[in-house]
Amino acid sequence: MQLIENATDRKLRGAYYTPPAIAKFILQWGINGSTDSSILEPSCGDGVFLEILAQDEMLYKQITAVEYEASEAEKARAITLHDAVVINADFHRFCLDTNQRFNLVVGNPPFIRYQYYDPAQQKLADEIFSRSNLKRTKLTNAWVTFVVGCSQLLTDTGKMGFVLPSELLMVKYAQPLRHYLAQNFNKINIISFENLVFEEIQQEVVLLLCEKNGSNEHLIEHIEVKDANGLLTLDPRRLKCPTKKIDFHTDKWTYYFLENKELELLEKVKHNMPSISDYAKVEVGITTGANDYFTVPQSIVTHYHLQEFAKPMVGRSVQVNSLCFTTKDWLANVDLGAKAYLLVFPSSIKEQGNEGLKAYLEYGENKEIHKGYKTRIREDWFVIPSIKLSDALFLRRNHQYPKFVLNDANAYTTDTMNRVFINEGVNKKALVASYYNSLSFTFAEILGRNFGGGCLELMPSEVGGIYMPYRVEHEVLFAKIDNMLRNKQTADEILDYTDRIIFHEGMGLSMEEVQIARSIWHKIMGRRLSR
Repeated sequence: MQLIENATDRKLRGAYYTPPAIAKFILQWGINGSTDSSILEPSCGDGVFLEILAQDEMLYKQITAVEYEASEAEKARAITLHDAVVINADFHRFCLDTNQRFNLVVGNPPFIRYQYYDPAQQKLADEIFSRSNLKRTKLTNAWVTFVVGCSQLLTDTGKMGFVLPSELLMVKYAQPLRHYLAQNFNKINIISFENLVFEEIQQEVVLLLCEKNGSNEHLIEHIEVKDANGLLTLDPRRLKCPTKKIDFHTDKWTYYFLENKELELLEKVKHNMPSISDYAKVEVGITTGANDYFTVPQSIVTHYHLQEFAKPMVGRSVQVNSLCFTTKDWLANVDLGAKAYLLVFPSSIKEQGNEGLKAYLEYGENKEIHKGYKTRIREDWFVIPSIKLSDALFLRRNHQYPKFVLNDANAYTTDTMNRVFINEGVNKKALVASYYNSLSFTFAEILGRNFGGGCLELMPSEVGGIYMPYRVEHEVLFAKIDNMLRNKQTADEILDYTDRIIFHEGMGLSMEEVQIARSIWHKIMGRRLSR
């Protein structure tokens, strides 16, 4: 479902057709032995849901299917079904104009990124959102609009089953949707897959099954199966009786596959832990607009005589292997030929600089650095904004766990890292050391976003939201953790040391709770890495 440049017409429409096993499962869940289902399929494509209804002779009252593409709508009309209407129309317009209400909505809505979203459709989408007192941003994908619109067309005891991108669980643009669903549905089931369902694309999907029953309960369950065929062995009782209460204060759904005792521990510690933002301000690193040009090794500094403008810098995770990045560490990176310098030029330099500098600026213009997206909007393309030194660094993209590092070398960093400016009066070593525990690692997983290869990314607001048991006494942990990192000891070896002191001795958690905390992190981190 990921769109690329020169996308095909199919991709521009966000059309990826549902495997029959999934369509059958959603219909069986939705109809559930009844005979009076009034069904809506808002983006029927060539009619896979309709085909399943016909082949399995499922009982229903009536079905309305909407399809934007005329040729696809014709294919859907060719399927023999009683009391079925296929409408060739834009769902946005249908949603806003219809007076019909349905007790079951099923489908696989189109996945269309905002840059491919037709401006006229965007205006209609805005109207759909406003009907639910929601605000759509320019990043909001088309599938979100379909889910919101279909929710509006449900009866008071309706059900909705969709195939959706796993982004539903975590991306920021879907946050209002998650809150909306949590408030408006009484039962929510999320089914994810260990293996990719759509073989032709590298996009993880989930099934979202929502139900209204008029109660005051708001329960959720996250179930994982191996693949589409794994749905055949899924116990339907698990779908009827979700067991986890929805946390309206959490804006992501990435952790509801945890057991209740694990969720209870997270809820318990959240009330006793501040977050990083209580002690520090987090900002993205310096945006140079062209890291390959503005971050250089010693050889470039020497060749172009740029010593006056070259500032210590750390820009890659492999250059940070400790809890404290020192001047000695920085010099070691210099000796290894790493890009350990940031070139900081003042605006007057073009007229006053030496010949080497002028040659380097000319080289940049020959490489068209000044025409880049970030550089061309500057008054002087070579003057980097927001040149500030931070007290600490928090790595933006991570493998096993995100590192939080004290910046003792006073090194600048690019946007490959987040800058952490620690509040006055906060013990810097204690703050950094306090982060190294199983639960802070867990909250980093919950708040962050997953990318290809199992990469975990955290933006500044997400770093700031990480719960962390800061205590001044944790300063004594700093040297030990730093030494363990430098000696390449494993994360578990570090956590064996810190968890006992921070949680058991410091917060009074039982050793059983300490073990649960570790298992939670392993479970969430392992699930990410397995993908």
